[in-house]
Amino acid sequence: MAIEIPVLKPGIFTASADLSGKQFYFVKLSGAGTVTVCAAATDVPIGVLQNKPTSGQAAEVMMLGISKVSSDAALSRGNLIGTSGDGQADAKTPGTDTTEYVVGQVIEASTAAGGLATAAINCLNPVRAA
Repeated sequence: MAIEIPVLKPGIFTASADLSGKQFYFVKLSGAGTVTVCAAATDVPIGVLQNKPTSGQAAEVMMLGISKVSSDAALSRGNLIGTSGDGQADAKTPGTDTTEYVVGQVIEASTAAGGLATAAINCLNPVRAA
């Protein structure tokens, strides 16, 4: 069962597009106070989208805490994660995914693509999977 414990979820962002189908995806800054879904595995996420905003609406973004994340594939407990090319959580391997960022660790697994996992998220200090 996926859970959430927010630590830092500021209400300062606006959706740059219709993100109503992207709840629990990684988002990045896209302009003056707007966010959009991460579109490359090398993007630096600002956090995980918590609501379902349409364009111009407030986007609730968890930057630090325990969050549900939509998985790009099955994720196991302990997997280090970052964004995939479509904004879903993707396992990262240090030493292999060296151009990609690790921003969390799975604490409750998901069994398939599109499933929800629970992860400890820290997008305040992203690090490369070097």
